[in-house]
Amino acid sequence: MYTALVVLQVLVSLALIAFVLLQQGKGADAGAAFGAGASGTVFGSRGSANFFSRATAVCAALFMGISLALAYLVQDAVDAGGGSVVEQMDGQPAAGEAGAGESPAAVPAPEEQQAPEAPAIPE
Repeated sequence: MYTALVVLQVLVSLALIAFVLLQQGKGADAGAAFGAGASGTVFGSRGSANFFSRATAVCAALFMGISLALAYLVQDAVDAGGGSVVEQMDGQPAAGEAGAGESPAAVPAPEEQQAPEAPAIPE
């Protein structure tokens, strides 16, 4: 279910991007008022603006709904797992961190490296 929603989320977001980019700007209306051939388009003189506006609104509503559904699913998974992602880890400490139940003092410190001595310059 989660994977299907993520795939649907990506598809809806790509459609939303496409619909936003295909819309005409507000400045394009002035050219259409003087008979710039807008009435001969596929969607009619005002049809493309209405079609793309409605399609953008539908995609935005779908995007919001899918986002809320994904957030709900993730929240249920976190609640069922017992808390945060850190608590769900296998108990393996990350590099330089104390393990589960170990105090930071019990973790050995990295060995200090001394800088090599400069070679003697012959005179």
